[in-house]
Amino acid sequence: MLETTANAITQFNRKAGEWFSLLMLPMLFVAVYEVFMRYAFNAPTSWGFELTIFIYGVHFILGYSYTDAYDGHVRVDVFSSRLRPRSKAVLEIVTLLLIFFPFMTLMTIFAGKFAFLSASMKELASTSWAPPIWPVKILMVVGFVLLWLQGLANLLRNLHIALKAAAD
Repeated sequence: MLETTANAITQFNRKAGEWFSLLMLPMLFVAVYEVFMRYAFNAPTSWGFELTIFIYGVHFILGYSYTDAYDGHVRVDVFSSRLRPRSKAVLEIVTLLLIFFPFMTLMTIFAGKFAFLSASMKELASTSWAPPIWPVKILMVVGFVLLWLQGLANLLRNLHIALKAAAD
């Protein structure tokens, strides 16, 4: 049960990450268009640079859970690399419970409040283009929720390893 749930969450995050990676295509188009307009016609857009930043920011945040699903985040494993699988799983469980979940829960709550306030006042960026910024803030919360869920999958997977090793 633990491993099945963990695998389902991980599979969802992997598939979502593949879809989120497609955000690079519009970002590439906007960047190329901006460079072309700037250097070919000496007519830069007022929106190109900012839109590129928005798309990249959303891509980056939504990619957190995908990276974690593939265990791609940087970690210092000087000690844990020498541990047995059960001990490593127990260390991971403790780390998730003491550091990851409190931090990500607070990040998600505060980002949610931030996004709710932004959406309720239909916040605009303070630039000459002034696009709505609240959708980006809502997507930031989505990215944190997906990462929190991937942390849950990691916790379940490590619980399965620790319990299975204890039963053997």
